[in-house]
Amino acid sequence: MTDEELRRKVMKEKGTEPPFSGEYIDNKAKGIYKCAECGRELFLSDAKFDSGCGWPSFDRPVADDAVEKKLDTSHFMIRTEVLCPDCGGHLGHVFGDGPTGTGLRYCINSIALEFEGSE
Repeated sequence: MTDEELRRKVMKEKGTEPPFSGEYIDNKAKGIYKCAECGRELFLSDAKFDSGCGWPSFDRPVADDAVEKKLDTSHFMIRTEVLCPDCGGHLGHVFGDGPTGTGLRYCINSIALEFEGSE
């Protein structure tokens, strides 16, 4: 599967990339993560942490309105889906088990992100 096919499957069909396979799972560079579809700014690198879940994890978006959240009851689970508010692309899910003061873990597919370094 090409990157373009995987991006379409994840962002438009609400799929997920295989765990520990994404480009940004181990990225430690400073910068900003943007929506791969439309370029909207989503997460700063200082919000990223290693959760061990297999996908890039963040404890907060760049701004309160930077992402949209929606109830997801697919696959016999109750989760909160994270979407880009500009293009509607599926980014991943957010969980209430984060280790920082926010208590949140935004578990985001690398293929749904583009990274712009600041150094």
